[in-house]
Amino acid sequence: MHQLAVFGNPIAHSKSPQIHQLFAAQHGLDISCERILVPANDFEQCANRFLDSGGVGFNITAPCKQDAFDFSEQHSKAAKLARAVNTVSVRDGVIHGDNTDGAGLINDIQNNLGWSIKDKSILILGAGGAVSGVVGDVLLSGPRMLHILNRTLSKAQEIERVHGDTRLCAVATLEHAYDVIINATSAGLKGEPLALPTSIVSEASRCYDMTYGISKGKATTPFLSWSEEQGADDLADGLGMLVEQAAQGFKIWFDVDVETASVIEALRVER
Repeated sequence: MHQLAVFGNPIAHSKSPQIHQLFAAQHGLDISCERILVPANDFEQCANRFLDSGGVGFNITAPCKQDAFDFSEQHSKAAKLARAVNTVSVRDGVIHGDNTDGAGLINDIQNNLGWSIKDKSILILGAGGAVSGVVGDVLLSGPRMLHILNRTLSKAQEIERVHGDTRLCAVATLEHAYDVIINATSAGLKGEPLALPTSIVSEASRCYDMTYGISKGKATTPFLSWSEEQGADDLADGLGMLVEQAAQGFKIWFDVDVETASVIEALRVER
């Protein structure tokens, strides 16, 4: 049996075990995937214990992605840009760290939803680790402009500095509507109002939330509900991104491609 895991804190909510079991069934692989709660300052010990027990690899969720970067001995380009790791594998005795969040986001937006990034104006809300992990892949998809709005402007400016791309700009104010808006914050999830100007959304805007809600309707998060109220009709939450980034990790571990549409649908039905 191939041993997998997902590390984080909290971790009980993680859907990674279900996702990887569905992927494994497509290829007749016998796997286990456990949720591992990581106490504060205990990531390295937990990771070593899992790998020493025969673990093939593991996923990492908040707040452990920086710890996983430090734990890894070699890093992919995406992980280096993000300075965060969400997928760990071991090859020839070397611990490899990768970040598949960006590939997962773009695969969901372009392949599953059929939205285009190329030559479009893109706005990302937030500048935390989730954004650092996806900006590189968004830029590779060819947007006309990519603006980042964050409550702390300096954090957005740091992402701008790391990538050094003229299309990328940290902004302090928003004055026009965008073709695609990607929310990477937890805004609204605790009941607080969304402090966003309505001018950023038009009927033609496509609005994506990297979080995902528990309802089965179209607007499954506060951000998507707000976007719908402003007239946007094309809405999507991050469940597809979750599955797509996991598919990238599964390929890293087993060198096989998986079909994702049925897995996304299975998780939506489960909700």
